Amino acid sequence: MRRKLKTASAAAAATTAITALAAGLTSTAEATPAPTTVPTAVRSAEAFGGHRVTLITGDRVVVGAKGQVVGMERAKGRERVPVQMRRVDGHTLVIPTDAAQMIASGRLDQRLFDITELNKAAIRRNQGDGLKVIVGYNGTVGMVKAARADVRDTSVLRRTFRNLNMDSVRTPSADVPRLWDAVTHGDGMASGVSHVWLDGIRKASLDKSVPQIGAPAAWAKGYDGKGVKVAVLDTGVDANHPDLKGQVIAAKNFTSSPDTDDHFGHGTHVASIVAGTGAKSGGKYRGVAPGARILNGKVLNDKGDGDDSAIIAGIDWAAEQGADIVNLSLGIADTPGVDPMEAEVNRLSEEKGILFAIAAGNEGEAGPYSVDSPGSAADALTVGAVNGKDEVAEFSSLGPTADSALKPDVTAPGVDITAALAPGSVVSREYQEKPPGYVTLSGTSMATPHVAGAAALLKQQHPHWTFRELKGALVASAKGGAYQGIAEGSGRIRVDKALPQSVVADPSSVSFPLQRYPHNDDTPATKKLTYRNLGKKAITLALSAKALGPNGKAAPTGFFALGADKVTVPAGGTASVDVTVNTRPGGKLDGAYSAAVTATGGGQTVRSMVGVERETEAYDVTVKFVNRPGRTPVHFTTLTPALRGAGGYTNVSGDNAVTFRVPKGSYMLDSFSQKAVDSAEGGADWLAQPVLKVDKDTMVTFDLNKTRAADITVPDAGAKPLQALVSYEYQPADIWNSLTLPSFSDIRIAHVGPAQPSGLVQTWSGQWTKGNGTEYDIVGGGEVKKVVGDRVHHYKASELATVKAGLGASSPGKTGAIALTAAIPSGYGLHTPVEQKLPATRTLHLSTGEGAEWYFDFRQYSGKKDEDDPISDASANTGSYEELKGGRTYRKTFNTAVFAPRVIPGEYGVFHSTDGISGNIPLFADSAGHETYTDIISARTTLYRNGRKVGSNADPLTGNEVFKVPAGDAEYTLTTTVKRSAKVQAATTRIDASWTFHSKRPSSGLPTELPVSTVRFEAKTGLDSMVEAGRTVTFPVTVEGAAKGLGLKSLSVYVSYDDGRTWKKADVRNGKVTIKNPAKEKSISLHAKITDKKGNTSVITIHNAYYGK
Repeated sequence: MRRKLKTASAAAAATTAITALAAGLTSTAEATPAPTTVPTAVRSAEAFGGHRVTLITGDRVVVGAKGQVVGMERAKGRERVPVQMRRVDGHTLVIPTDAAQMIASGRLDQRLFDITELNKAAIRRNQGDGLKVIVGYNGTVGMVKAARADVRDTSVLRRTFRNLNMDSVRTPSADVPRLWDAVTHGDGMASGVSHVWLDGIRKASLDKSVPQIGAPAAWAKGYDGKGVKVAVLDTGVDANHPDLKGQVIAAKNFTSSPDTDDHFGHGTHVASIVAGTGAKSGGKYRGVAPGARILNGKVLNDKGDGDDSAIIAGIDWAAEQGADIVNLSLGIADTPGVDPMEAEVNRLSEEKGILFAIAAGNEGEAGPYSVDSPGSAADALTVGAVNGKDEVAEFSSLGPTADSALKPDVTAPGVDITAALAPGSVVSREYQEKPPGYVTLSGTSMATPHVAGAAALLKQQHPHWTFRELKGALVASAKGGAYQGIAEGSGRIRVDKALPQSVVADPSSVSFPLQRYPHNDDTPATKKLTYRNLGKKAITLALSAKALGPNGKAAPTGFFALGADKVTVPAGGTASVDVTVNTRPGGKLDGAYSAAVTATGGGQTVRSMVGVERETEAYDVTVKFVNRPGRTPVHFTTLTPALRGAGGYTNVSGDNAVTFRVPKGSYMLDSFSQKAVDSAEGGADWLAQPVLKVDKDTMVTFDLNKTRAADITVPDAGAKPLQALVSYEYQPADIWNSLTLPSFSDIRIAHVGPAQPSGLVQTWSGQWTKGNGTEYDIVGGGEVKKVVGDRVHHYKASELATVKAGLGASSPGKTGAIALTAAIPSGYGLHTPVEQKLPATRTLHLSTGEGAEWYFDFRQYSGKKDEDDPISDASANTGSYEELKGGRTYRKTFNTAVFAPRVIPGEYGVFHSTDGISGNIPLFADSAGHETYTDIISARTTLYRNGRKVGSNADPLTGNEVFKVPAGDAEYTLTTTVKRSAKVQAATTRIDASWTFHSKRPSSGLPTELPVSTVRFEAKTGLDSMVEAGRTVTFPVTVEGAAKGLGLKSLSVYVSYDDGRTWKKADVRNGKVTIKNPAKEKSISLHAKITDKKGNTSVITIHNAYYGK
C-alpha cells in the first residue's frame, strides 16, 4: 500500500501525516480528487529539509519541517545519558535526565529544552549565530569570579548586568558542550552559578481614546507632560513623522537592525499615543502628553521581536538617560518565579523611582493566568485594554500571574486606536492607512501608552513623585466596571481624577495566598490594607467593598470583610484597615474571587483591589519508590495533567517519596530512575502509569524490581546500536512520552496501575549502523492494554526490506544524507541521518511488519554550515509513505539527471481560479520523479493573454503568485525561466518552459486544472549525472499531463551540444528517443515540443541536462 499525502505539496504533506499518526490517526489511500483550492508550495532547499536545534547540553535534536522530532545527535561523551521526550499541551520537550533536577528546582530554564519554543522562527533567527542564554551568579566573590571566567571562556560576552549579577552570552554551537560543563556539576549548578535562562524573545503586544481617560481636562489645567521623559522601548520610532518631530530627544539601538528607525511600525504608533503632537491631523490625533519627550530605545527588531538581554539593556539605558516613565508594550508568557527582566523592573522601580507601564498581553481568550511577563512584575503598572464603552476587550490578558498575584492593575483604551503610522513599515503594508499618516490598531500595546502618557501628566504636576505615588494615584482614581479584578484591576484610568488625588493605597492591591481544598474547614485570613496621605490635611475615608466570584456575580455575604467602615489618614502619614477573607461560604464555586474596596472622603475616591483564589477540588498524590537491591538511583518523576497544561518535574533520591498537589482529574504519571544522572551506567528504569484518576488523596508505589528490558536485535551481529526509542501515547489526551538511549537493553520498563481498555499505544524504534554505508532501522508496536517492558523481537532478514539507495550529486564537494521517517498506526520512529560524501550509495534494511511505512527524504549539503546545520542547497523526497515487503530489495535513486518539470493531475499543474491563473509545477524533479527543492539564482514567469502581456513575476511556479485576468475565454501563454548555479548542480542549470492553452474563469467557484504537459527523459545517467561520452543511446521519453497516453498528438525532441545556440532534431519512435551522448566534460541540452489532441502546446527546454565522461 502507498499512502499518498493529500496536501497541496509533498513538502507540506510529509510531516503532516507523521503528526497525524503520532496522534494515533490512520488513513488509507484514495484516488486523488480535483483540487478544491489552488495548490501552493515553497521550493527552497531548506523549506523541506529538516534542521537541528542545539540544546544547552550540546545534544542536537533533528527537527522535521513541521516541527516534529525525527532524530537525535548526542554530544561527545553524552551518548549514554538517557533522554526523555514528551509531547504535552502542544509542546514537545526533549530533556536529558542530567538536566531534570535543575529544571525541577527552577534554576534551569525549561524553554532551553522546549523544541516547540526553540523551533519558532523568531527564536531560530535570534539563535542563528549561537545559543544565547543569560547566566545568573551567586556565592562568594571568589566563587562568582571563577564561575564567570569559566562561562566567558566558552562564550562571547554580549552584555553584563552588574546590578543583577548576570551575564548575557552567545555560545557557538561547537562550544555549547563546554558551556554546559561550565554552568553545571553533575545534576546541579556549578559553584557560583545560580540560574541559567534562555535569552528568549519578547514580541510587540498589538481618536476617542485620549478624551476617554480625561486627558483634555488635564491639558486645560496646564499639564501636558512638559519636562517629563518617557522611554518607549519598542521597535524604534519614526522621528520624522509630523506628530513626533522634535519629540525624540535620545535614541539607541539594541538590536541587529541597522538603525533606530521604526521599520516595523509598532513603536511609532505607541510613541505617538504617549506624546504625539497631532500636527498632521490638526490636533485630532494628539497624544496623551504632547509636552513630554521620548527616549527611543529600539529593543525589538524590524520583525517586531527582541531578546531578553536587549530589552534589559534598553531598560538600563532608559534609567541612565533619566527616564521618569518607561513604556513596555511587549511581553511573553509568564512563568513562576522572578525572571531577569522582572527583577530589573522591580529593582529600578524601587531604587530609581521609575514607573514602568507594561502591557498585560493579548491572550485573554486563553482565560485566567494569561498575563504576560514582564507585566507580571510586582512593581509594574500592568495595563489591560477596554473599548470605547469601557468594556474589557476579549483579547486583554487575564490574571492572576503565574505566582497567583493580582494583575492587571488598571485598564485603558486599546481597541481601534488611531495613531501615527511609520511609512514603509510592516504595519503600513499589512494595515490600511486611514487617514493619511495614521493607522488604527488594537491591543494592550495601545492601552499601555495611554497609561504612560497619563503618568507623565501626573509627573509634571508632582515632580517629586516616584513610581509608588504615580501608580497609586492612577490605580486609586480608576473607574471600576462590572468585571473581576483579574480582568480590569482597579478599572479604567481617569487622569483628570488622578490629578487632585492625595490619598492612595500602598500597595495598590492586596493578594491572599491560595486557600486549599476542601473549604469546609477554611479559617479566615486577615491582611492590612494601608492608605497613604500625600497631602497636608488629614482625611477621613468611608469604606465599602464590592466582592465578585469567579462567575462574575456577587460573592457570598461575609466572603470579604473590612475591619472598619471608616478610617482617618493623617497628613503625610498612613492608616490601615483589616481586610479579612473567609473562603468557607463559597459553596462549590471555586476559583478567583476579588473585591473592589472603595474609600471616599475629602472630595476624592480611592479604589483598591483585594484578591484570593479558592482552590478547586484538589488532592495530594504521593509517589513512593522501591529500589532494586544494591541500586540507589536518582528518580525523575513527571505528573502530567491529561486534559490541561503541562506537568512538572520533581526529583527525589533513594527511597524517598514525592508528593504532588493536583486538581481532581486524570493524569499521566511517569518516573525515570537511573544510577547516575550523567550516564546510562546500569541503564534506566521507566515506570509508567498512563492513566491515574485522582478523586482523593492517592498513594502510588513505583517498584523498580518490576521493570523489564526488551530484547530486540537485527540479523547482523556486527551492526552497532545508534539509538533506541520507546514511546507510548494515551490518545484520548493526546499526550506522548518516550525515552531514548543507545540500545533497548538499556531501557527497563514497567506498567503501573490498571490496564487500559483502549486508547493506549506503544511504539518501539531502533537504529543500527555498520561501516559507512549500511544501517538497520526498525519500528514496531500498536495498541496495548499495559505499557510493555519485555518485548522480544529478533528480526530476521525475511522481515526486513532492503533498499539500495543511490545518493546523487553532479557538483564536487558535496555531502548528503538520507533521512527516514517510519510510521505505524501507533506512532512514528526516531532516525538520525548519517552524513556521507556524495555521490554515494547507502544500504537500508527496514522493518516491514505491524503496518510500518517509510518516507524517504534526501538532502544535499553545500559544504557550508550555520551554527546548527550543514546548509542544504538541494533536497528530494518520495512524496508518500511506502509499505515495503520483507525479503525484497528495492532501488531508489535521488538527485540525478535528467531534471525536468512534473505535472500530476490534482497536485502539480496550472490552475484557473476565481482569483486568476497560477502555476504550481516543480521544475527540477529528478530522474526518478522526486520533487526536488533547490536553491536558484533567478526566476521569471510571464503570462500573455491573446498575445498581450498580462504581467510578470519572480515566482518559480510555486502557486503563490496569481495573475489576475478577465473572466472571458482567451488564449493564454504561460512562460517561465528558472536558473540555478552549477555550484548547486552542474546538471540542469536552467529550465525554460512555455504552455499555451485556452481558458475562462470557472463558474463553479472551484479552480479549473488547465491542459498543460511536460516531458520526462529517462537517460541512464550515473550518480554523478554523467554518461559515457560520445555513445549513441536510446532511452524512454515520457509525456505527463494533458498529452499523456492517448491525449498526445505530437512530440518533437531536439538536442544541443552548445547550450542552445544550435539545435538538431532527434529521432523519436515508440516512446523512445535516440541521441548521441555529449563529449567528455561537455553537456547536452534537451528541447521538447508537445501538442495534445485539443491543440494545446507545451515547450520544455533543459539546459546542460547532463555531461559526458
